Amino acid sequence: MKIEVVDAVKRFGAFTALDGLNLTIAPGEMVALLGPSGCGKTTLLRVIAGLEYLDSGQLLLEGADATRAPVQERRVGFVFQHYALFGHMTLFENVAFGLRLKPRRERPNETTIRKRVMELLAMVQLEGLASRYPAQLSGGQRQRIAFARALAPEPKMLLLDEPFGALDARVRHDLRQWLRQMHALVPVTTLFVTHDQSEAVDVAERVVVMRQGGVEQSGTMEELQGNPASPFVADFMGGVNLFQGRVENGWTRIGDVVVEVAPPGKSCVESMPTVVCVRSHEWQIRRVPDGYRAWSTVVRHVRPQGSIVRLGLESLEGAGRFEVEMTREQYDPYGFESGETVFVRPKRVKIFADPPHDVAAAA
Repeated sequence: MKIEVVDAVKRFGAFTALDGLNLTIAPGEMVALLGPSGCGKTTLLRVIAGLEYLDSGQLLLEGADATRAPVQERRVGFVFQHYALFGHMTLFENVAFGLRLKPRRERPNETTIRKRVMELLAMVQLEGLASRYPAQLSGGQRQRIAFARALAPEPKMLLLDEPFGALDARVRHDLRQWLRQMHALVPVTTLFVTHDQSEAVDVAERVVVMRQGGVEQSGTMEELQGNPASPFVADFMGGVNLFQGRVENGWTRIGDVVVEVAPPGKSCVESMPTVVCVRSHEWQIRRVPDGYRAWSTVVRHVRPQGSIVRLGLESLEGAGRFEVEMTREQYDPYGFESGETVFVRPKRVKIFADPPHDVAAAA
């Protein structure tokens, strides 16, 4: 099912949850909604499901106006963070619930229901537990039953609201892999809310970053990390250092450091504020200065993390504190220690102004 949200506005009193949001999801696409708390992710999900109605704007499902359509007409499966299973029903009855709730003219017979339920229990790898109750299952098993129940009526779209948020890290990881495999078998249009970037990376084909009720940027994780549309996206995706700069003599200055990259756009004027973005792994670091382009810094901490070593640096030229990430292979020949002076320079920077501009730092 194709989902189109057009100029969507939804308010709760004085709070604007959706502020002119536009989003299109292709049939069979798996999309993650990512963003900070209060950005409108869950509200958008509820609007698409029919649990909330827009104050203005439009919702189109397969090109038809569904802005005011009731829930039962939308063919939607919904999975919540806390399972919402019926504790007094067996797993079989939980999965069969949606099928038995269909209007009489659409309701399958008991033989068909049993076949459908057992197929779904097999798909979620719980076919031997049909007679058990939710309280007898682990959290991961309960969430798989929640997925099976949502899929039983053959929905046109599947909406997931923090589906793995109540589970421990290992179970979350396993269920992400399972969800991706399940989507390959049942390619229903799927939209899920998460605040976990690793979850979005593991599962989604496309990630939509939301901010203050709107879409800040949409794309693959590689696109969002490699070419962020704004300082907000760069910072939210993590693994990046942001520096407040200012245009000076045609370049950007951060404290006493001059970034030898032309500021973006002809509209940049002297003293105009800029934001300089450098990803943590895109630095060259040495014990001796590499010409006049090197930044003088002092190592504040060294944090080995498996195959990665993170160095906390503080600029001696007023650029502030930032982090450099090195592989073990890069770090071991140097063995940098806390308190020593080192010289760094960015390999690539992105300067935000009007319009955004992405260039490689001068060699």
